Amino acid sequence: MAKFNVLDHNLVPEHHIVSEEEEKEILKELNIDKEFLPKISPNDPAIKALEAVHGKIKEGTIIKIVRKSPTMGHSVYYRVVASEVFK
Repeated sequence: MAKFNVLDHNLVPEHHIVSEEEEKEILKELNIDKEFLPKISPNDPAIKALEAVHGKIKEGTIIKIVRKSPTMGHSVYYRVVASEVFK
């Protein structure tokens, strides 16, 4: 049976791994520490799908989520991979 990639579903927003350089820029632009970003579980299906392509994603990695928006065209959200809040 073929595996289904949740990122290919039209209702799942785009998920991208943020590089260390981009991470610094984002945190500076948002004037926020990484610990205050919303969390995403390392067991989230979107994270598992990214890992299938990019390999293991470390906790503390920032994920950029691009959602389609009827009013703005798209909106960008950031989440940090963290399991401690899900225990």
